Amino acid sequence: MTSLQPKVLVVDDEPDIRDLVRFNLQRVGIEVEEASDGLAALERVRTQAPDLIVLDVMLPGKDGCDVFRLLRRDSRTQDIPVLMLTAKAQLADKIRGLELGVEDYMTKPFSPKELVLRVQGLLKRSRRPPSASLLEIGPFKLDKNHLHFFLAGERIELTPTEFKFLILLMERQGQPQERNDLLREVWNYSDLSYSRTLDTHVRRLREKLGAYGDWVRTVRGVGYCFAAPGAGRHE
Repeated sequence: MTSLQPKVLVVDDEPDIRDLVRFNLQRVGIEVEEASDGLAALERVRTQAPDLIVLDVMLPGKDGCDVFRLLRRDSRTQDIPVLMLTAKAQLADKIRGLELGVEDYMTKPFSPKELVLRVQGLLKRSRRPPSASLLEIGPFKLDKNHLHFFLAGERIELTPTEFKFLILLMERQGQPQERNDLLREVWNYSDLSYSRTLDTHVRRLREKLGAYGDWVRTVRGVGYCFAAPGAGRHE
């Protein structure tokens, strides 16, 4: 990200929605590009990588979930944060998006002000400079300058949100972190109504950690904690 003005790609087949999002993002100094279908979005991202993508699910040609999967498989686009914007309000559809690794999710109709705040939060997290270069605990190694994660010497791909969540837990090793605090510090959410978001991301992260997934420990009635197995009883 070299431009001082962040760039967001808005992908939606409804011109009115694109106009609404563009107007409100431009008001806060964000440059906006547009695409009306999945294939056009992929081409635009690969030629002019944005800082963030607002992605509708129901798109002609290739739906948003397929577009997201292809973005994550490409090393050039895998780290671009995505906010999924869709008319599908059912819980199952939200969980599907979060299980894919989408950083955030909003349903139509939406509040333009809330959308702007969420976009700004995602941009801020993705641009935040790391405080230290390397963080190593046991088999876990985080290179915060390059956003690389290594587990027992093997590089593991994490989403920006998973990376930030793991950094927070590792920097507070052995200290149980409350759910509300995690939602606020990692996702910029202020209440427990988004608890399913937290649990879904933890489940996906544990799957990526494989045999080391139990280092991210559940603290019943509190939240989560990073600790080596056997280092105290939290569950």
